[in-house]
Amino acid sequence: MKRREFIKQAGAAGSLLVAPAIAMAGKTIRWKMVTTWPKNFPGLGTGANKLAALIGEMSGGRMKVKVYGAKELVPAFEVFDAVSRGTAEMGHGAAYYWKGKSEAAQFFAAVPFGLNAQEMNGWLYHGGGMALWTKLYERFNLVPAAAGNTGVQMGGWFNKEIKSLADLRGLKMRIPGLGGEVLKRAGGTPVSLPGSELYTSLQSGNIDATEWVGPYNDLAFGLYKVAKYYYYPGWHEPGTTLEALINKQAFEALPADLQSIVLNACKVVNQDMLAEYTARNNAALHTLVTRHKVKLRAFPEDVLKKLKSLSDEVVAEVAVKDADSRAVYASFRKFRDEVRAWHNVSELAYFRARG
Repeated sequence: MKRREFIKQAGAAGSLLVAPAIAMAGKTIRWKMVTTWPKNFPGLGTGANKLAALIGEMSGGRMKVKVYGAKELVPAFEVFDAVSRGTAEMGHGAAYYWKGKSEAAQFFAAVPFGLNAQEMNGWLYHGGGMALWTKLYERFNLVPAAAGNTGVQMGGWFNKEIKSLADLRGLKMRIPGLGGEVLKRAGGTPVSLPGSELYTSLQSGNIDATEWVGPYNDLAFGLYKVAKYYYYPGWHEPGTTLEALINKQAFEALPADLQSIVLNACKVVNQDMLAEYTARNNAALHTLVTRHKVKLRAFPEDVLKKLKSLSDEVVAEVAVKDADSRAVYASFRKFRDEVRAWHNVSELAYFRARG
């Protein structure tokens, strides 16, 4: 009798556990993803599309994410707030756009003369960076995830040659984040603009120069039509991490397996985007130079040396502005110094040997 009663009670308890799973399995969870990028823009916009598609595929259709380009649901620079308050469950952008929310956020996108893509991933996933990023965004009701990387970017498009630091003085340039602060320190005027406004702003003379990403994206935007001087290297963005922003309540409402699917889909897209830029940039650069007669230029060594000095000043000042920035910078700097020692005898040594 006791055995039969035990089996009956166990069966009842089991049904209580299975019922929610069955209910969840039969329900399609629908999310909105707002982005800072033009709809379907190569690399960045399509990266957001891939993330949404991957979540759908990995979840077996249990989740469907609809992507909205900049201005379709909210303007590009309102993505952070839209996801924070739950207007959309997810966003895709870059953390340096949110320095008005937190100075420390910039470290999770790009630091001038800082970590490249390989090093950023090392810091985030295995160097403590991700834990700091998660803690920082928690107060904004957000869960962050790395969801793309452009690799080393280009230095930008200019309507005149940059022969010395004096040529940067008075220059109005679209350049975000810490790189913009460095330009300001060099005598220029940084301007914050979404990607969709770059072409017309450069064409009209509202700005004198702009950086965007690299040849693959810049060719798609047609920036070669409004500026002929194309400079490298992208000292300001040596390996820019793109981010997925997830509304904390929406994320926590998911069962554990779907939470894992969302985060791991971000990791897949993070790697895939870097691979795409690596594969596409060279062909695009060749087209820009040979077909469109773009004047490819390297920044003079003395200009880069001065920009490096100014960057060190700017980053050091940001690092002491508040407790968050101090904690993030301490972790960032420690990892940078350690990985640099290793890369000097691995990546850098190999590139020199390869020639």
